[in-house]
Amino acid sequence: MAKNKLVTPVVKWVGGKRQLLEEITQRFPKRVTTYCEPFLGGGAVLFSLQPKNAIVNDLNADLMLVYEVIRDNVELLITSLEKHENTSEYFYSIRDLDRDKDAYREMSAIDRASRIIYLNKTCYNGLFRVNSSGEFNSPFGYYKNPNIVNASVLRAVSKYLTANHIQLFHMDFEEVLRQVPRGAFVYLDPPYDPVSDTASFTGYNRGGFGREEQERLKRCCDGLTARGVRFLLSNSATLFIQNLYAGYTVETVHAKRAVNSDASKRGAVEEVLIRNYGIE
Repeated sequence: MAKNKLVTPVVKWVGGKRQLLEEITQRFPKRVTTYCEPFLGGGAVLFSLQPKNAIVNDLNADLMLVYEVIRDNVELLITSLEKHENTSEYFYSIRDLDRDKDAYREMSAIDRASRIIYLNKTCYNGLFRVNSSGEFNSPFGYYKNPNIVNASVLRAVSKYLTANHIQLFHMDFEEVLRQVPRGAFVYLDPPYDPVSDTASFTGYNRGGFGREEQERLKRCCDGLTARGVRFLLSNSATLFIQNLYAGYTVETVHAKRAVNSDASKRGAVEEVLIRNYGIE
């Protein structure tokens, strides 16, 4: 079945895989019964592959709500998005809605999803970031014509999610991986191991993802291998990660990174693709 070229990411996400899509997808197994992606983010790989059966997940509840609303109420979402304004004053009024926790919980799912997409399109560098209280804290981006209402893409993504068996979850990655059946294929794109003491970015979700979490993920990968489940994992090319996965196939690739507060540091960086299977 032909893929729909309009099925593309609806939000910009830290660590998005558009720059590495070709490197990643050319390493995928040819036959996949069920696709699993426990760290969904912007969904670039999922939407490029467009599998018929998929288990997808992200720990960020706001993000998964966006996908649920796109699937279930895309026309009402588009109507809500059309109401937003591209001004600094309006941006901060919408951004600060989550400061009143009781009022925020009373907002409809459609309005909350619309808020997240709007903030993602208009905040500085499309950087979804929350503070220690879980409140969105990226500043206004001052873009002239942000594409707040990308109706054709939203409708295409909605059709894809409804026409196929795509299960959406919001839970810890280990819980998701327990559900993966033998014969499935798992693509793992966790928060990356920082390449320096100042490079870590974990603000898209409270709690962070330190080296203990990286080691827990490695144990999960060992479990997948023992069960006969193939996986491909992306991460930064740090010595820690390369040593951690020394028993697997580790390949270095180069990706262009656009998210950095210092524009001079936005460029090609080394990453690794790690897998437990041979290329067919």
